[in-house]
Amino acid sequence: MAEAADYSALEHLRDGRPVKIRALRPDDRADMLAAVGRTSMHSLQRRFFVPKKGFSERELAFFMDIDFETHVALVAQIDEDGQPAIVGGGRYIVVQPGQAEIAFIVVDDYQGQGIGTILMRHLAALARDAGLKELIAEVLPENTAMLKLFKKFGFKTASKGSPQVIHLALQLP
Repeated sequence: MAEAADYSALEHLRDGRPVKIRALRPDDRADMLAAVGRTSMHSLQRRFFVPKKGFSERELAFFMDIDFETHVALVAQIDEDGQPAIVGGGRYIVVQPGQAEIAFIVVDDYQGQGIGTILMRHLAALARDAGLKELIAEVLPENTAMLKLFKKFGFKTASKGSPQVIHLALQLP
């Protein structure tokens, strides 16, 4: 999906600041690590379900080596003091034909500004364009902001698995 690898769009945060939504690039590694460093342990745990202080080289390779077919990743980039900074990201990974798991993370200082909503909208459009039929997500019950976002987009509870994780699914038109 060449267009996903070159994806770029300009949006605005709730406070009016411009935010660029674009494909994750291999040269974003340092900026991604800086964004993770600015994200609280609580937010990282809501995203990864375990306390995270850092990532192994193998994990970094997984998060950075994107093929834009079975693994699509977008970042939210904002201007901070004249320098571009990654302040959020979202991705979907195809888990079986027609179905992909989607996930997001937003740097704490930018939570509540609509970045998750913007990323969801763009990733869902890319998923539809790629012919996917369903997006799934796993969310911790205490992650009320993410549950609210998924509900707004029409995700439904998919299964009653573990009480520690809520499984959600969205059928794509």
